Amino acid sequence: MKVFLVFLLLLPMSFINAQKIGEMAPEKPPEVFPDNSWGVDIMFTEGGFGLGTFYRNKLGQNLTGFVDFSISETKDDREINYIDYWGNSFTPNKVNRAFMLPLNFGIQYRVFSDILTENLRPHISIGVGPTILLTTPYDEEFFSAFGRGKANYAIGGYIGFGANMGTSKSNLIGLNVRYYHTQLLGDGIELMTNSFKKSFGQFTLMLTIGIMY
Repeated sequence: MKVFLVFLLLLPMSFINAQKIGEMAPEKPPEVFPDNSWGVDIMFTEGGFGLGTFYRNKLGQNLTGFVDFSISETKDDREINYIDYWGNSFTPNKVNRAFMLPLNFGIQYRVFSDILTENLRPHISIGVGPTILLTTPYDEEFFSAFGRGKANYAIGGYIGFGANMGTSKSNLIGLNVRYYHTQLLGDGIELMTNSFKKSFGQFTLMLTIGIMY
């Protein structure tokens, strides 16, 4: 009988302990990353490769303002590259090379922050600003042709989707996909013989490497 009474006394305590063990741990507070970041963008475009740099400043929990600058080559959609018998590449009827140098100001908004961990921070971004389209003669050597380069002024911008990865508070690594659109303010530029373009658009894949502070 005594054993039975002891059992009855201990039974409620066992339920209490079980409840304590089964209680969910308090949610971990969200990671707080530094407000500022700076770095470089390695660009893979439809026209070739490019490089860029950026500065970002956090405006709110999920909102960031930025300014970025880049240089990349752009091409006419009709360009076809050939390789001759000796291994030299050439593009028939090409008149000028063209390089885009945009300076963009914009905002970046983090999405899915309430359902994804801090290890993956996807975002959408929109930027707009002035652009210089630099043309160089195609029939001259690549670097020496810049001596006869001509600047053409335009307005442009992009919309993109990407993600920053990792939980480091000092190193920034990310991937982005962007679509750039650029509209010349003056006359079109001649990239192919007797073909003048005033509007340019291209997709760009970017690898972002930088620091946060």
